[in-house]
Amino acid sequence: MTPTPSESVTPPSPEDASGKMSFFDHLVDLRKRLINSAIAIGLCTLIGVTVSEKVIGFITVPMQTALRKQHLDDRLVYTSPGGYINLIITLGLYLGLVLALPVVLYQVWLFIAPGLYKHERKAVTVFIFSSVFLFLAGLSFGYFVMLPYMLNFLIGFQGPVRPLISINEYFDFILIVLLGLGVIFELPVLIFFLALFNIVTPQFLWKNVRYAILAIAIIAAIVTPTPDATTMLVFMAPMVALYFVGIGVAALVVRQKKKAAAQAGS
Repeated sequence: MTPTPSESVTPPSPEDASGKMSFFDHLVDLRKRLINSAIAIGLCTLIGVTVSEKVIGFITVPMQTALRKQHLDDRLVYTSPGGYINLIITLGLYLGLVLALPVVLYQVWLFIAPGLYKHERKAVTVFIFSSVFLFLAGLSFGYFVMLPYMLNFLIGFQGPVRPLISINEYFDFILIVLLGLGVIFELPVLIFFLALFNIVTPQFLWKNVRYAILAIAIIAAIVTPTPDATTMLVFMAPMVALYFVGIGVAALVVRQKKKAAAQAGS
């Protein structure tokens, strides 16, 4: 029996709806996402500038604590008339980017989600949340662990002179340390993508663990601004731990790919 038109036509699934969009429709959608992201960044920057003075009081705590431990004046200074205002604006911009990050990531998600399969959407969602979590973990580790070690070591070298710490130079210093650690903490995410595209395997990572630790030691020696071994080891410890976490992530990726291949073959 010949099927009727209503029986022979299968309605498109929601996941295939993006295939109906033309190239121009994609450009219009991209423009909308960019505008929404720009508005979010602008509004969050205004909020960041408003609260930046309170944040300055928070980020100066490690420096002031290190100065007091060395029995020094804990006041920080600025060396140009507009130095403090420039710091408020610069910090407000960085805070605005951080505060707007969830909105920006959500706009990216809305742009790419229609073109993804259901399992790909889950993977991207896990990627976004894990990336944000690891980055914040890196910032926290840098602020609460690394900065006290570094500053106590650096301020301890006084000699015949007294330190006069500029708030602007101090901000540049902690920005490098905190952002650097935030990026380093994304190592499991990097390994996830390398394993996803079959560039590395868990066996390869485990077999070359000694070389990875050597590379981590070299990176720690270069990045750490102090020459003492304690600070270097403190810097190395989370990197080594993240490497082993990355091995576990790679193993999960390989297992999921084998499971998907088995299901496709059955």
